[in-house]
Amino acid sequence: MKTLDKLKIGESGIIKALNKKDLALKLIEMGCFPGEKITLTKIAPMGDPIAIEVSGYELSMRKDEASTVVLED
Repeated sequence: MKTLDKLKIGESGIIKALNKKDLALKLIEMGCFPGEKITLTKIAPMGDPIAIEVSGYELSMRKDEASTVVLED
């Protein structure tokens, strides 16, 4: 299973599912919904948080949150 936290800078994927119910609603409200293309754009110097491009804007999230975003293979 490929998740968002495993991407390298510049890599993209298509969201397949959101694994954590309590976080899923928050992510959906920010444009992270199944079928949407997502690109990892930045990683903080210590590795957390990360920045992604989704739905035409940049969003920051923690790696533990990113690990709940499942990408299509």
